Amino acid sequence: MPDRPTMEPAAFHAALGDQFETFLDEHRAHMHASLDGLTEEQARRSLVASKTTLLGLVKHATFVEKVWFDEAVTCRPRSEIGIPETPDESFDLHPGDTVESVQRAYREACAASRRATSALSLDDTLHGNRRGPLPLRWIYLHMLRELSQHCGHADILREQIHADPHPA
Repeated sequence: MPDRPTMEPAAFHAALGDQFETFLDEHRAHMHASLDGLTEEQARRSLVASKTTLLGLVKHATFVEKVWFDEAVTCRPRSEIGIPETPDESFDLHPGDTVESVQRAYREACAASRRATSALSLDDTLHGNRRGPLPLRWIYLHMLRELSQHCGHADILREQIHADPHPA
């Protein structure tokens, strides 16, 4: 897979739904890779005043996938899906959370998202979100915004970790 599939000529003329999937998958891969090569301590390191850590960001991205492509599509409640009630809680790290387990959960959530939308069109309305019915195209755009922001956060956190790999 090219480093930037969105810059490949095939993506320029693809159907809009395929373009959304290509851009989403590019951001998903970037988010997943944000944990690559880090120790467990580095992935959990708190570098900002909020709950945001690299491990927490990927865990939150898993939550977001499940909110927008499970809850919104299937109309199942969050308790049944097994996700927190609030976005803030999705950053909470538990003792069993590891780089490997969080990356695996994220890969699985992304694969489930692709399956959930594979038979849908951009104009299909999804009824399971708390905001009310929303078209799939809006959800794709929202997910691109969400992942773009969090990929930027991940880049900054990785820069901080690599600038000071062994804090006092």
